Amino acid sequence: MSNALKTKAFLTIAGLAATVAIAQPAAALDKVTYGTNWLAEAEHGGFYQAVVDGTYKKYGLDVTIVQGGPNAANSSLLIAGKIDFYMGSPQEEVAAVEQGIPIVDVAAIFQKDPQVLIAHPDAGIEKFADLAKLPTIFMGKDGYITYFEWMKANFQGFKDEQYKPYNFSPVPFIADKQSAQQGYLTSEPYEIQKQTGWEPKVFLLADAGYSPYSTMITTQSSTVADKPDLVQRFVSASIEGWYNYLYGDNKAANELIKKDNPDMTDGQIAYSIAKMKEYGILESGDASEKGIGCITDEHYKKFFDEMVQIKVFKPDTDYKKAYVSQFACKSVGMALKK
Repeated sequence: MSNALKTKAFLTIAGLAATVAIAQPAAALDKVTYGTNWLAEAEHGGFYQAVVDGTYKKYGLDVTIVQGGPNAANSSLLIAGKIDFYMGSPQEEVAAVEQGIPIVDVAAIFQKDPQVLIAHPDAGIEKFADLAKLPTIFMGKDGYITYFEWMKANFQGFKDEQYKPYNFSPVPFIADKQSAQQGYLTSEPYEIQKQTGWEPKVFLLADAGYSPYSTMITTQSSTVADKPDLVQRFVSASIEGWYNYLYGDNKAANELIKKDNPDMTDGQIAYSIAKMKEYGILESGDASEKGIGCITDEHYKKFFDEMVQIKVFKPDTDYKKAYVSQFACKSVGMALKK
């Protein structure tokens, strides 16, 4: 066969191959569900960002975000296998280990728990330890048996008599200058300032030494064992989503957040993003060098030891079953930070 005929034959075959390739359907995306721990808010922004800007799709994923909220049971849905990933917490996962429930954390989006205590600006409270001077601290029951026990164990002066139940309204705190109340860094201080016109004093427990991670990516142990590639893609795509949300164009993500949660406002979203950046909620500690989502043995052990100290967990619990560190700490997405 002459060179000309060979060339013609090659082009014909190549053309047919291209036609067949075009006719083939695109590879199907893996469907994934991620359940959050509350109604849509900026604290979930990176996940919404990865949905709207195509990051999940780039990683071969079709992700549905399932909102949490007062009547949601997303943690139970994860345990039952009805959703693939959940926005868990180390407290939940170590408790699950003690109960023989096989779920694990695969990434820690928040390096710092955003839990705060809030005081009046003119009550003489200048540092965290000064909160022990106040006769009243409004707290929920979960806080009373966890971080308040930690406070009593690590600072002088805190006592059970200070505790009063928090009913999720700032009114009692606002009315009592000699009180403090619990809150979330990105939420309650904003609402208090909006209602009163004055800026409250805010004390982040993490900056006082309280060490739990927060806003985890949690899944079943069997998913890690059977579908490690899926786990890796979801973790990496979510991390990229967070960098794009914090440092890129997040307008579309915020619109989706407001669609899912119509009570959310632009002012609240802007405040939340600013505070997450200011306090290093996502980018501090190990995440500063190894990227958002980093989860390490050292950090998890510190948290576990603190909880054993205040008798939340049994000292012989195999807490290492509560997490794996193979999917994060890889500097994924850091180049997106501007």
